[in-house]
Amino acid sequence: MFVRSIVADAFATNCYLLAPAEGEECLIVDPGIGVEGRVQELLAEHGLRPAAVLLTHGHLDHVYAVTPVCAGTTAVSPYIHTEDRYRLTDPLSTMSPALVVALEQQFGRRATWSEPERVVEVQDAQVLELAGLRVEVTHAPGHTEGSVLFSTAAVPEGIPSDELDRTVLSGDVLFAGSIGRTDLPGGDPDAMRRSLRDVVLPLADSSLVLPGHGPATTMARERAGNPYLADL
Repeated sequence: MFVRSIVADAFATNCYLLAPAEGEECLIVDPGIGVEGRVQELLAEHGLRPAAVLLTHGHLDHVYAVTPVCAGTTAVSPYIHTEDRYRLTDPLSTMSPALVVALEQQFGRRATWSEPERVVEVQDAQVLELAGLRVEVTHAPGHTEGSVLFSTAAVPEGIPSDELDRTVLSGDVLFAGSIGRTDLPGGDPDAMRRSLRDVVLPLADSSLVLPGHGPATTMARERAGNPYLADL
């Protein structure tokens, strides 16, 4: 599988492009603040054609560029869990005024939002056949009500398939050595604990984890050393 990543200037959010190979259709995952130009550069450089945008959840730092990314292509829609669909109406309204001002000062322009024209809602255990990839959706609330994991039975090129045989896009559910916070609106510590116990821990050790922030990891590494999983 062909994979490229972009780190957004704000919040260091990871945006991923996935495709079966260069020159084919691709999926864009979590286009955060200010990444649209670099997304277009990668598409052109590698001959990729977007088929869909996948959103692990609806926080602004993961969705801010979704509308321009979709508008810059043909017939591309964002996919988001039903429980987080409301966040795409106006994610700026869920942020504190002070944080919005801080973002505007950082980028030197007023923060604006326009809702995507067509949004596709996904559900737990749904299987998406997109861009030549089979992507499984797993609902994992706790960071937000509609947080999900997207997983596919393929790994990035160059990674030995006898060591890792699956890629999991974990959003802000699971990080290398940590987990997503639960103190923001829509967060729920009890739901996060259940998601970690019932969704994350059952993942095979052979899973490559591509998180919403920070470096890639593996499920074997997290099972052995992530303190938030140790007591589950």
